[in-house]
Amino acid sequence: MAELVALAMPGGPAFVDQLRRAWDAGDAVFPLDLRLPPGPRDEALAAAAPALLVDPDGTRHRLQTGRAVDDGTAVVVATSGTTGSPRAVVLDHPAVAASADATSRRLGVDPSRDHWLACLPLAHVGGLSVVLRALHTGTPLSVLAGFEVAAVDEARRGGATLVSLVPTALRRMDVGGFRVVVLGAAPPPAERPANTVSTYGMTETGSGCVYDGVALDGVEIRVTEPAGEILLRGPMVARTYRDGTPVVDAEGWLHTGDGGRIDTNGRLAVDGRLGDVVNTGGEKVWPAPVETVLRQHPGVRDACVVGIPDPEWGQRVVAAVVVTDPAEPPDTDELAGLVRASVSPWAVPKQFHVLPALPTTSLGKVRRREVASLLAGRASG
Repeated sequence: MAELVALAMPGGPAFVDQLRRAWDAGDAVFPLDLRLPPGPRDEALAAAAPALLVDPDGTRHRLQTGRAVDDGTAVVVATSGTTGSPRAVVLDHPAVAASADATSRRLGVDPSRDHWLACLPLAHVGGLSVVLRALHTGTPLSVLAGFEVAAVDEARRGGATLVSLVPTALRRMDVGGFRVVVLGAAPPPAERPANTVSTYGMTETGSGCVYDGVALDGVEIRVTEPAGEILLRGPMVARTYRDGTPVVDAEGWLHTGDGGRIDTNGRLAVDGRLGDVVNTGGEKVWPAPVETVLRQHPGVRDACVVGIPDPEWGQRVVAAVVVTDPAEPPDTDELAGLVRASVSPWAVPKQFHVLPALPTTSLGKVRRREVASLLAGRASG
């Protein structure tokens, strides 16, 4: 049996060196998020149960509560935890290789001319997968401790041609100098640069496995009826969580918990988490289309639509908006009219609440439960 090595290290060459060292020894790696406060950090370590922990300076500590991993395990990665407590996903080397190969084929990666840049948190699969695919394919790699516009731009000028980013980064910098920008973790903006690729996937799929609505080679997509849940199957999909719970069903399908459909062009359209659907008066409202419309208003920088309990409708559609100019917030009747003209009338928010910012994960995913709790508190206050 192999050991699991927790890397409590920032992104950079030392992280990659420790990952290589673990793999060379036949061990696996668990990247620990250094930004976690003590409580969540301990929870993450308990869920992953590593046998060794490597400090930022490279010092190794043996942990008494560690458990072995199966031979062939490459990495254990924590889920983002937007809908509950994070879970530890086990990805073996064949799954990592399948993801790297399929991604590289789709993007036309050539190790002789391309260069990956990793600047997203390595404790999440969106950042870690860049490192894994670069190592597997022998593609040159630069790893930053985090996303900073100046550092990313410097890396691009230094030769980086490929990068993974979250959509919020597009508002902060010009990405035109990259050959390909892979976008994940959140829906892309309605208008985005031509060199961007929007991906759909999750920790359990080892990174994005559907690019611009089209499955990567080897990936199968099903949409269940009548629930409309997206199911995924492929060689890059994890088989178990660290606690031994299966990731896939008996036929190898991952039940994503996301709702979607295959559009008229044969592409996968993702509507959002099934648990995020607002049921108001018997009508179902997907938050994403309403949020997209609200963001088109020049006075709205960001938006989150949720449902809160309502004695008459079951749930009431409400919106939290981050405005461009707090001194002159947009007129709520105007926002409602904008939604009414673009989406179903029952999807129009009954109230709009201005927030200074939306609570998000480190990858920019909105914490909807937190928003809903906050707005429900305002409604009852």
